[in-house]
Amino acid sequence: MAEPVPEHRSTATLPLYLRVARALRDDLVQRRISPGSRLPSERLLAHRYHVNRQTVRSALQLLREEGLVVTDRRGTFAAETAHERHSAAPAPCPRTFPGGPRATDALVRAALSWEAPPVALAGRLSLAPGEPTLVHRHVVLTPAGESLQRSVTWFSRVALTEIPQLGRYRRRAERCGQPDLRLLYHWMHQAGLRTTHRESIGVPPGPPRAAAADGTPETSGPGAADAARLHVHRVVSDQHGHALEVTDIDFAARTGAWTYEFGG
Repeated sequence: MAEPVPEHRSTATLPLYLRVARALRDDLVQRRISPGSRLPSERLLAHRYHVNRQTVRSALQLLREEGLVVTDRRGTFAAETAHERHSAAPAPCPRTFPGGPRATDALVRAALSWEAPPVALAGRLSLAPGEPTLVHRHVVLTPAGESLQRSVTWFSRVALTEIPQLGRYRRRAERCGQPDLRLLYHWMHQAGLRTTHRESIGVPPGPPRAAAADGTPETSGPGAADAARLHVHRVVSDQHGHALEVTDIDFAARTGAWTYEFGG
């Protein structure tokens, strides 16, 4: 009998591949799948959990990274040390776009537009000079309305072609309202893209300035001269070296540290 992916209240909003990985992880660490035994084929797992094979592949890749399964020419097998790794293998924590976990539950203002990127970025995004693309602008605010961080992201032609959830925003109607792109990196994974995140961090030139609630720098008033800022330039590329997105993030350094996270 086919087993649907469990939808516990805490995981119902997770991407499907994370839910499949969780179900398999439970079987592995509880030894319902014995160490050294072969897992069902991708086709059978897809049928069992009512998902497609790419979702199963993504789930198995995550379990390989955790050391719970190994794959060779014969198939995928439960690792001999799967049970011992249970305490060392934390449940996956979804990466959030564009600004990390603190942007998940905070007050945000986000908007999508369709416009041409700066000339210097066009080639990097596989676009002709002047060719428009999807642009995401995002501001994270404190409950008091103070700006924590602001970002702008330019998406490439490859990203809009390869990621179905992102490509739908080509239509003007879909860009209305408050867009929620927090699961962007999971969409990339589900599309079969192995991503590399390259981030460079610097201090913007000029005197430190605070950012107003609308994301624009303050040039006067309390706090305008004592708020240090940092700038993060992120390029996310696929396994073929094609840029998927270019993001610039500016945030007040006093609000917290930046955390690197790499893929491959």
